[in-house]
Amino acid sequence: MAIIDVFNGDADGICALHQLRLANPVSSTLVTGVKRDIALVKQVQAEAGDEVTVLDISLDKNRDELVRVLESGAYVTYFDHHFSGDIPEHDNLKTNIDTDANVCTSLLVNASLNSQFLPWAVTAAYGDNLFGSAEEAAKPLGLSSDQLEQLKELGTCINYNGYGATLDDLIYTPIELYELIKPYADPFDFINNEAGYQRLRDGYYDDVKQAEQIAAEHLSDSHALFILPNEKWARRVSGVFANSLAQKFPARAHAMLTEQSDGAYLVSVRAPLENKTGADDLCRQFATGGGRKAAAGINKLPADQMQVFKDAFTQAF
Repeated sequence: MAIIDVFNGDADGICALHQLRLANPVSSTLVTGVKRDIALVKQVQAEAGDEVTVLDISLDKNRDELVRVLESGAYVTYFDHHFSGDIPEHDNLKTNIDTDANVCTSLLVNASLNSQFLPWAVTAAYGDNLFGSAEEAAKPLGLSSDQLEQLKELGTCINYNGYGATLDDLIYTPIELYELIKPYADPFDFINNEAGYQRLRDGYYDDVKQAEQIAAEHLSDSHALFILPNEKWARRVSGVFANSLAQKFPARAHAMLTEQSDGAYLVSVRAPLENKTGADDLCRQFATGGGRKAAAGINKLPADQMQVFKDAFTQAF
């Protein structure tokens, strides 16, 4: 029997897997990719009796491949908070899916584990830009404001590491970062003792500094749209930069369009934090779009659809 763990390469996916494997340490095959690489179930080659866990990727984007894995006789456990569409009915499938805008996959996993590793779930919620949810979840821990800031920074940096067009863009591959985190049951031990974390922090702050030099292409009280250059640092920072602006301007919707080598754009969208809905509906209007209500994206927006996107963006919020 094989055990296969399929997880998003961002903070939520990594922290969800980390919690599960702290609770049940087993050797497994890891399947992941950059944050936007969500069609991951197609990489799973399972046989009857295998156990597959899928974390933080849209069932809607993986439905056909999920059915294939189930029909092989494998057992699948699925945790997620993205749009799912119709969920297949199968005796071998267990789902824990909640698309509420204030929930992330790691919080769902945390609930299933009775808060055994709550600090890691808090870390993930911060990474997913769910600051209110993170602080609410953290209340039983009795942490100081400084400790909460440390978890916020950690979650943000783990999330930052997942962004990029390819694995080559990233500071660490998601598997490398998960392996760094794996020995630490307590995130504060990771923060204080893992030398590799400083490299990640340095990369994050260097990239943010460059992003802050970019002026908005379109700016109003309700919308901000930025175009970032075709550079590794821009691809890495686009999502977390959008998150930070959303926190600073909660009444405003944000869009980050990062130029790609073929002239198309990689798009990150954040709904206003004061009304966390509509980002997924906007992005799903485009062929490679998807996500969740508060935060979504488009993997490849052709240049000739730029104005169509701008119009749809300003109308959506």
